[in-house]
Amino acid sequence: MTPSAERARDSVRQHAGRWISAARPKTLPLAVTPVLGALLLTMADTGGLAPFTALGTLLAAAGIQIGTNLHNDALDFERGADTEHRLGPPRASAQGWFTSAQVKRAAHIAFLTSFLVGLLLVLRGGWPILLLGLAAITAGYAYTSGPKPIAYGPYGELYVLGFFGIAAVAGSYYLQTLSLSAGAISLGIALGLPAAAVLLLNNYRDFDTDRAAGRRTLCHMLGRPTARRVYAGLLLAPIPLMLVGGLPGWTWPVLLGLPAAFWLIRRLETGAGRALNVLLARTAQYQMLLVGLYGLGVLLSWVAH
Repeated sequence: MTPSAERARDSVRQHAGRWISAARPKTLPLAVTPVLGALLLTMADTGGLAPFTALGTLLAAAGIQIGTNLHNDALDFERGADTEHRLGPPRASAQGWFTSAQVKRAAHIAFLTSFLVGLLLVLRGGWPILLLGLAAITAGYAYTSGPKPIAYGPYGELYVLGFFGIAAVAGSYYLQTLSLSAGAISLGIALGLPAAAVLLLNNYRDFDTDRAAGRRTLCHMLGRPTARRVYAGLLLAPIPLMLVGGLPGWTWPVLLGLPAAFWLIRRLETGAGRALNVLLARTAQYQMLLVGLYGLGVLLSWVAH
């Protein structure tokens, strides 16, 4: 390979790597894990699964997450929220990798892809799924755009609980069974709480830079000491909720998540600045841990019976 060809190849790789970074793949578990939880619940309830519907649901959820991330990247830059003092991972628009217009176009493509996949899901789930999908995409845009962006006020955690918890689990379960259950709602709340904890922790880390950018998040309303207590509650509450929430199968394995919850709570008490980036990833992984432990309980109950 000639030197010019090697340079061209490296340039393409760098370009692709920057787009992947802009999409923030580390956040995808927050969109995918609730869907996986709903699929586990479906299998525990019915013993079966609609595989193509499951795949479409996962793709649509991932697309909405990516679209929200990209739109957030561009709008935060345009509003001046992403500065050189930012403590989180680098953002594509702020780094100058791409213009904010390019990033917004990529967000539109991601949302459109989710919408098209969602139309296939509507064939199975009908108008409730159409309304839910449109609401999720609208909320993705509203998160950082409009006169009162969700991300700039105190209701971001409720948004996450609603869309990355209750709606994601209940909607995915409905697509599989064409019905709802108390267990689906309970699991949706249980998985939405640690997702909300991720956002609370993100705003806790960015407390000073967000305030300078005009944000008034829940963390600002509560203050950091109270925010730490709320974070602890968001991590601990899912465990009793999953134990008594009417979930089929054995739920006692979720108790094994308590040491991880206490470790995260302790780390927040002693961590600050960029060190919280690692804690953010661990908090998202805690949500995955809860789903994995519930899956273990479902498996053990099948083996026992």
